[in-house]
Amino acid sequence: MTVSYKKLWKLLIDKDMTKTDLRRAIGASSSTFSKLAHGEFVSGDLMSRICEALDCNVGDMMDIVRESPESVPTTKRANRKVKA
Repeated sequence: MTVSYKKLWKLLIDKDMTKTDLRRAIGASSSTFSKLAHGEFVSGDLMSRICEALDCNVGDMMDIVRESPESVPTTKRANRKVKA
């Protein structure tokens, strides 16, 4: 499972804000914004601060992307048949 912040970046454009503007408004570090840029999970506290700063809800700025079964690596153990 991964996360997509495409909605957040579009919301910033719509509000005529830069990532730096938002980062400063919520008091987040540049490394935290690097996580957002790379689609990594961040804390709920950070998401709450972003929501407050942009007057939005979490669903307005992110999506959870479920991986298809074909893209999830399997292990040899998972492929073994269980003997009865």
